[in-house]
Amino acid sequence: EIVNQVLAQLDPKTMSGTVIAVPVVNLYGFITGDRYLPDRRDLNRSFPGSKKGSLAGRLAHLFMSEIVERCDFGMDLHTASDHRTNLPQIRSDLDAPRIRELAEVFGAPVMLHSKSKTTGTLRRAATRSGAGVLLYEAGEPWRFNGDAISMGVAGVRRVLDHLEIATYEGDPPGPVVECRSSTWIRAAKSGIAHLTVQAGDTVEAKQSLGTIDDAFGKRRSTIRASRNGIIIGQLLYPMVNQGDALVHIATPVGSETT
Repeated sequence: EIVNQVLAQLDPKTMSGTVIAVPVVNLYGFITGDRYLPDRRDLNRSFPGSKKGSLAGRLAHLFMSEIVERCDFGMDLHTASDHRTNLPQIRSDLDAPRIRELAEVFGAPVMLHSKSKTTGTLRRAATRSGAGVLLYEAGEPWRFNGDAISMGVAGVRRVLDHLEIATYEGDPPGPVVECRSSTWIRAAKSGIAHLTVQAGDTVEAKQSLGTIDDAFGKRRSTIRASRNGIIIGQLLYPMVNQGDALVHIATPVGSETT
């Protein structure tokens, strides 16, 4: 949706350079509502792929050769995974001066330093091929999230303007909180989670984030923050098992727990 809205706003006659837009990368997943391809592989764990590999590997290789290798820079747009939501945020290597500059220009509320060490992701493969990447994470799956979409559209337009590709006369970016690390708070017990915080809230170490109760309402565990920070993601599904990820807390620079 972000890609389509951006394209609707661009006028090729007034642009410089080239914009390659791909609204859907995993068409199989888009049609079936399943992130896994028919070969049961995750496309975003299959890059850079191989032209003689599995279906996922071949699709990844095709995308790398036809799209990524033609680009100097890219923006990868994602929602959270099933039953979760994310505060709009940029994840990227903030130690790379050019990437840091563009992350600030994008203007998401949070930018999180992340070098993408996970094997097989598009961002890692694109970075290794020489294309800088901003990963935009926002909202939840299976529905349109108005704020996440509007922030994403504005962010993409700001970056295109900064790169002198397409002029943007919208609002400048607001304050951006830089975070260098993050952690998930996990369920100490199985049960029904009642969270009392939401994405975007700031919390302090040891602060209560909610409770886990049994089916009869008896409290089994209190969920507490392990650090100072800002909530950048959380679980939406209340039924949890021991060890499930509940609340994602990122630590702003300068507010680390002592």
